[in-house]
Amino acid sequence: MQFGAEQDLQLLGLLAALGGLLVLAPTLRLPLPILLVFGGVVLGFVPGLPHVVLAPDIVLVAVLPPLLYSGAFFTSLRDLRTNRRPIAFLAFGLVAATMATVAVVTHAWVGLPWAAAFTLGAIVSPTDALAATEIASRLGAPRRIVSIIEGESLMNDGTALVLYRTAVGAAVGGSFSLLDASARMVVDVAGGIAVGLAIGWVVRQVRRRLDDPPIEVAIAVLSGYFAYLPAMAMGVSGVLAAVTIGVYMGWHTPELTNERTRLTGDAFWEILVFLVNALVFGLVGLQLHDIVDALSGTPTSTLAGYSLAVAGTVILTRIVVLPVVTYVPRWAFRSIREHDPYPPWQYPAVISWAGVRGAVSLVAALALPSDFPQRDLIVFLTFDVIVATLVLQGLTLPALIRVLHVSDDGGAEREEAKARIKTAEAALARLEELLEQGVVHPQTAERLRGSLGFRRDRFLARFDDGDDGAIEERSVAFQRVMRDLLAAEHAALVALRNNGVIDDNVMQRVQRDLDLEAARLDQ
Repeated sequence: MQFGAEQDLQLLGLLAALGGLLVLAPTLRLPLPILLVFGGVVLGFVPGLPHVVLAPDIVLVAVLPPLLYSGAFFTSLRDLRTNRRPIAFLAFGLVAATMATVAVVTHAWVGLPWAAAFTLGAIVSPTDALAATEIASRLGAPRRIVSIIEGESLMNDGTALVLYRTAVGAAVGGSFSLLDASARMVVDVAGGIAVGLAIGWVVRQVRRRLDDPPIEVAIAVLSGYFAYLPAMAMGVSGVLAAVTIGVYMGWHTPELTNERTRLTGDAFWEILVFLVNALVFGLVGLQLHDIVDALSGTPTSTLAGYSLAVAGTVILTRIVVLPVVTYVPRWAFRSIREHDPYPPWQYPAVISWAGVRGAVSLVAALALPSDFPQRDLIVFLTFDVIVATLVLQGLTLPALIRVLHVSDDGGAEREEAKARIKTAEAALARLEELLEQGVVHPQTAERLRGSLGFRRDRFLARFDDGDDGAIEERSVAFQRVMRDLLAAEHAALVALRNNGVIDDNVMQRVQRDLDLEAARLDQ
């Protein structure tokens, strides 16, 4: 398809509008997904702008693997293990409960066939951690709450999409067997994990022999596809394969890479995930125009009733199930209660209100075959659930956290302080060894000993109840001076470039070193 001048200007207007939404996000202090959905809805109804349609056959393959891989890669394996019981209850039990309740409501109220109703239930059952964890982390919610929300979102994607494939197969094939579906699910789960581990081992062996940041980062980006596509070709869960390789490589990558690769990779992933999520959430809104047109024969009041019924079912199911899976196992089993005591009631209250839906639900709905029964209505209802949870829960979650006085317990800061103390002590011990070997000049060793000792003492003071804060004040003052000095160096460097004394390549090399020094300072 070739674009003419008019189409080029329309596309330019669309991109400029989406770029404007990104610029507005920090000013309006709204979670980015909410702003993008609202903006997309408005843009979708602007006359003259092109209608954006995602091809169902490629949407899952193009969008999901990098999102799943990155989410799994940056997830704490220790937190997953520590919270495996609540995460498992939510990722399996809550997903199944949501799918079942949505199926019953949509079959009875909306009139969807059972297979299509279960398909919709599977589509809207997984949560999206982007908006919820952004809010919870920003407001200083306890790390366990954030970890459970992230872990649930990571694991329930796989569960929901396995159920989704089963329901779609039943709807298209016209038959369903509980025994066959259960066996299929076991094969999907086991096969997806096996493929992810196998491909992860291969990627790990390849990356062990590389020392080139761009190539290593490129392989990391492709790793989700390396696991997802073979798994899908084998008929097992590509989602779990992508998640598994993400967790596997997240654990082993620190041993395979140097500082240049890690810095490059972290920056690249942050930008890539941001842009993909921005694109997906923006497209949620842009799809609405065509979805509404396809349902023009259904009265608006009827569609509104359907939307309220489905969104209400999704939200209420989570509110009802969360206290059950939180307290009943502890009440029933003493071993669980002793290992993990009853949490404050505020914790399940916050988690139950953090069930925001997003990108995974959207791409699953859009990936339905074009001849799927009631496809347009399913896509419309999915869109409404995403918007309802983003707006109702996403906008009110900060107030709920503040009202319930749920605050960070400081566990992450204490662990970070311990890590910095131990690393400084390891460096001091190694410095003494090098000094004994004659590798380090005594004056150099004394200067390094002072710097490392100050760092160690600074974080040790955080565990001293009698600390008067003097060492922290010295650190803040030092960093303030360093920022002023680095700013002066940067201004001098730019002046040298502007006056023709040095070229741009020299400036960029020196500027990179200054940026690295600035990045080492505390935020």
